[in-house]
Amino acid sequence: MTGYKNKPRSIASRLILLFTVATVLLLALGLGIFYSLVVRHASAEDNAVLADKISALSADFHERVPNAFAEELNARRGGEHPAFWIRVLDSQGRTYAETPGMDQLLPPEIFPAGQTLALAVRSPKRYRTAAKLFSLITLNEKSGAQAYTFQVAQDRSSDERVERDFAALFVILLSGSVLSAVFIAIIVTRRGLQPLEQMTRSLGRVDPTHLKERIAPADWPRELRPLAIAFDDMLKRLDDSFTRLSQFSADLAHELRTPVANMMGEAQVALTRDRTAGEYRETLESTIGECERLSGIVDNLLFVARVDAEREPIQQKRFDARKAVEKIAAFYQAIADDRQVTISCSGEGQIYADPDLFERAVGNLLDNALRFTPENGSIQIALSKHDGDFEVAVSDNGCGIASEHLPRVFDRFYRAESSRGSDGAGLGLALVKSIVDLHGGSATIHSELGRGTTITLTFPLR
Repeated sequence: MTGYKNKPRSIASRLILLFTVATVLLLALGLGIFYSLVVRHASAEDNAVLADKISALSADFHERVPNAFAEELNARRGGEHPAFWIRVLDSQGRTYAETPGMDQLLPPEIFPAGQTLALAVRSPKRYRTAAKLFSLITLNEKSGAQAYTFQVAQDRSSDERVERDFAALFVILLSGSVLSAVFIAIIVTRRGLQPLEQMTRSLGRVDPTHLKERIAPADWPRELRPLAIAFDDMLKRLDDSFTRLSQFSADLAHELRTPVANMMGEAQVALTRDRTAGEYRETLESTIGECERLSGIVDNLLFVARVDAEREPIQQKRFDARKAVEKIAAFYQAIADDRQVTISCSGEGQIYADPDLFERAVGNLLDNALRFTPENGSIQIALSKHDGDFEVAVSDNGCGIASEHLPRVFDRFYRAESSRGSDGAGLGLALVKSIVDLHGGSATIHSELGRGTTITLTFPLR
């Protein structure tokens, strides 16, 4: 059937089924072994009785004259259901004596060939006739010079009825045990799955306004604690993500609102009366500056978003880090000269990274350092290799950042305004962190108020 979908499997039904099957197998195996032992024991007892009977017959036959033994056997009346049927054959196979009525019920030809007493009793022949079950054995005996053959049949019909009743009792017991196992499995499974139902109710209460809800793993069974911990970790990540998303949305609105408000205000002021060409030109230039600022914010946001979604293409290769850093420093040298800030480079080595992204990350750090380094200050770029990683450290002797701001300086739109001023959109360090993360590296910051800041980028050497 097209469009058919498999129904979801129920843990409860599977547990009940497995528990029931295991119980049935164990009970069937145990009852089967017990039944087999009882039947074998009963058969062994019957064989022992049969052996005693034959031994007694043999002794009686040797103690008496065969004619007297035959007369006694022919005259014997075993009742309507004799337990033993006995026949004596001479050396020519003719019936010498037998239990009355035996020739019709148990003819001589159905008996097995003559064997020793031990072999004959160990595995007698089973024969069924007239709704009765017999065990047949044949034994060869001698009396003087004459050879005789004993044919003895033991009626085991009552034993067979006991076995059937015993088997029926076992079937009833097994059926009742199966039903009991199903009932017990249902109760045990429902009680065992109650923690999952409670967990489901706990998770059902979670919504964007209640992300602080926790499952409290300590209260759950040991088997469910890893699941509860995983859910708590997931809720914590969701809580952090929602918090950061809310903060990001608020920061983004704030950052975009300022240039838009500036453009609208300048345009409205320009339209209040006629302006000269120079005044209109000045308004347009200011509007273009705000548009460029907006474009930069949007470009940086798109880049960071692509990095987070792992959609930003990266083309890593090995290149000379010293040459790349000197090229970046030369680009910013003009700005540094205007502010009387010196830029120095130290160290060397080969780095494995995307050249364009590496230049963008180090360029952002230099631009950030130049904005917060006072006149006659200095910026150092140090290159080094440590334990298979390549490090790029950019240090300045500017105003520094207070320790309470350091954990969040790489967040988007975050600015430590009290220590670093309010220029920029607060995306520079977030962009740098995204680039390093894209390379599988890390970014760290160390800063002291009044002494400067050092940001270290680590790139793996693969």
